[in-house]
Amino acid sequence: MSIGYFFHSMKNFWQKLKKPFYALAPLAGISDSAFRQICKEFGADVLYSEMASATALFYDAKGGKNFELSETLKLARFEEKERPFVAQLFGSDPKYFEAATKIITEEIKPDGIDINFGCPVKKVQKQGAGAALMADLKKSYEVIKITTENADLPISIKVRTKAGEVDVLRFLDYISDLDVKAIMIHGRTLEQMFSGQIDTAIIKKARDFFPGIIMANGGIYSYEDAARVLSETEADGLGIARGALGRPWIFKALRTGQSVNRQKSAVFKIAIKHAELAYKQKGKKGIIEMRKHLCWYIHGFPGASKMREELIKVSSLDDIRNIFL
Repeated sequence: MSIGYFFHSMKNFWQKLKKPFYALAPLAGISDSAFRQICKEFGADVLYSEMASATALFYDAKGGKNFELSETLKLARFEEKERPFVAQLFGSDPKYFEAATKIITEEIKPDGIDINFGCPVKKVQKQGAGAALMADLKKSYEVIKITTENADLPISIKVRTKAGEVDVLRFLDYISDLDVKAIMIHGRTLEQMFSGQIDTAIIKKARDFFPGIIMANGGIYSYEDAARVLSETEADGLGIARGALGRPWIFKALRTGQSVNRQKSAVFKIAIKHAELAYKQKGKKGIIEMRKHLCWYIHGFPGASKMREELIKVSSLDDIRNIFL
């Protein structure tokens, strides 16, 4: 075990963050290393990986797969400049989490491990994972318990205000004896998905049931949104997800009170830098994956519709530069 790994694994980084802090929440298919690094440059305090399947990692290990080739594990890999970094797992079977926790700890060496109890996507719920797992108190307890027992890293969880018949207060009360260091609460129910006002009152009430770090998440797109949510929830920090799409500088805006609106030339420069990072890490695949980010970057600009028609076809850095420069 390296000295660096020992240093990172023996401390609870959550308690060392200056409050309020701002985290880039996990976004499946979006928050890869390139995007995380751009957000970090603009002041994101904590970065989460994309969701990695505990089930897939279990079967990778069972089949003796070389983890350097594991597509699932690639979702959780990161660069040192991304610390503090949290690897997020999803799944529903405790034995899979036991294996995945050990693999993540040994192969990835993040600063923390997070368990997803909030994803509303149907294909995730069909596996009994995400928000469907939150609705099953007994299995949720078992998953958290076995994860904490097999990691020397701080364990955190991401939940919704309610899934099925289980609200976040009942959930936190049920797992109150487990060693969870931080929780990110998406302020909407499973039924709400990603629309509607977030419930700041229940996030504030969660403090009565949970002594660790609490982050509020959902519906934060501006400094005013952030100030209101922090005031109404008294949370330690905020998890920013969709508010960062095409606007990774939102982390600086939230901290300084600046507007998230930027001049077109400045936005294009950031988008090109993002694309260069994506290409460096993934080659042409990275450029293809950038298409959605590029469309988010130009949202609201005059002529965006016409430009979007070109951006969804780009396959090289030169294609992007020719459109933006």
